[in-house]
Amino acid sequence: MKRSIALGLAGAAVLAGTAAPGATAQATPGLQFGACPQDVSQPHPQLQCANLDVPLDYAAPNGEKLQLLIAKSPARKPEARRGALLINPGGPGGPGVAFAGSLAGRLPAEVLDAYDLIGFDTRNSAHSTPISCVDPATYWRQPLPDPDAPQAREQNWQRAQEYADGCAQRAGKYLPHLNTPTNARDMDRIRDALGEQKISYLGYSYGTYLGAVYGQLFPERVDRMLLDSAVNPDTSEVWYRNNLNQDIAAQRRLGGYFDWIAQHDQVFHLGNDSGQVQAAWDGIRAELRKGARGALGPAELTDITFSALYSESNWEGLAEAVADFRLRGDDHKLVARVSAKDAAAENSNAIYNAVECADAPWPGRRSEWERDSEELAADHPLAAWYNSWTVAPCRVWHAPRQQPFKITGVGLPPMLVINSEHDVATPHTGAVEMHRSLPSSVLVTEKDAGKHGVWAMAGNAEVDRIGTDYLVRGELPSGNVAVAGHANPDPAAPEKSRTFDLR
Repeated sequence: MKRSIALGLAGAAVLAGTAAPGATAQATPGLQFGACPQDVSQPHPQLQCANLDVPLDYAAPNGEKLQLLIAKSPARKPEARRGALLINPGGPGGPGVAFAGSLAGRLPAEVLDAYDLIGFDTRNSAHSTPISCVDPATYWRQPLPDPDAPQAREQNWQRAQEYADGCAQRAGKYLPHLNTPTNARDMDRIRDALGEQKISYLGYSYGTYLGAVYGQLFPERVDRMLLDSAVNPDTSEVWYRNNLNQDIAAQRRLGGYFDWIAQHDQVFHLGNDSGQVQAAWDGIRAELRKGARGALGPAELTDITFSALYSESNWEGLAEAVADFRLRGDDHKLVARVSAKDAAAENSNAIYNAVECADAPWPGRRSEWERDSEELAADHPLAAWYNSWTVAPCRVWHAPRQQPFKITGVGLPPMLVINSEHDVATPHTGAVEMHRSLPSSVLVTEKDAGKHGVWAMAGNAEVDRIGTDYLVRGELPSGNVAVAGHANPDPAAPEKSRTFDLR
């Protein structure tokens, strides 16, 4: 999704459990680009791929190595080329190579002309020496236990312990080195292997925190940096409280979504006020608690609803599915929205937990987790328990925890931070703190919108212009700005708005 310069870079490296930044300055062999793996090359034939060996442990740079997959989409106009733009889609654990391939077909033309787009799967994710913690066919068999049910609480704690134990058994040697500072050092190895003195960077969601940590470690190697949908980098927020803050944002956004459904009662017929729509959703959950519909149970209903709040492009499909179930007893569309966790999804989940669990301290007492979840659930019930179980393995994680870096922005060039006002995954207060932590940055807020991932993703022409002017020409607004949000979808319109979703 997310820090004390007073320690100096060497002191920060001690906290990270790795060598100081200069350790990455050793000569790195150049990248030999060629064909990408088939699952990448088929949808993204324009990409070229290469493998890069990096140290498992930067404190032992000549020891065991692991391999990262790097992808490049060359600048379309060599005469206009500015440099390399490294891209991270978030997560932690999002497949960066595939994401770069997707962006290569949709970023503004001037950006594609000026930059080599560089995607990379972070260590132990996707094609970069991937790990898993459990057998997805058994551990993730759906329906999963009800996240809100008190009678399922012990089962959910047991599942958290099983997951943490599985990570230690299946990937134990990697866990001490799965953290954001190490990902940042990997980025600098990529920069070196590309032969670039400086890199530009585009990070979404968790990628904003990764970018901020990279800038803290290597400020002299940053050219331009665009951070979209920003994690709160405050050391007290990473990562436990960042997850709790999502619950508050999700409940508020759910209210806005139900308002939108009610405004289009002539289409969905679920009621002309949000309370009636809420009652319809609650009714479905009550029915599922009596008995699952195939893979669809209360946990899956919460998951697909929470996921739909990431982007307005998901709203119409979920509303139609809710209407079919509630009004006609037809569960097909709702069941079809349940996503089974395959090996790739399990790998992403493993990295999500591994990085967040290692990046910062976590509460060790069950009573503290349960107290916080119960207090949040009183007014923000959608995701309070669901979100806590997602990261519950961090309570019993079998690897060292770090103290997060204090992000200060010292030595960094002008930067751009972008966030929608009602983002669920990275609430806007986090973007305000990211901007405050990076004094050279300008904050652009997309008002009255909640899209997670805005620049080149939400279809907002003004935001896209600001981001393009910055990356291509180095031009920023003179101060923080608020931009009108992109339009909500109109379910009665023949054509829907075009967005690109992170989740």
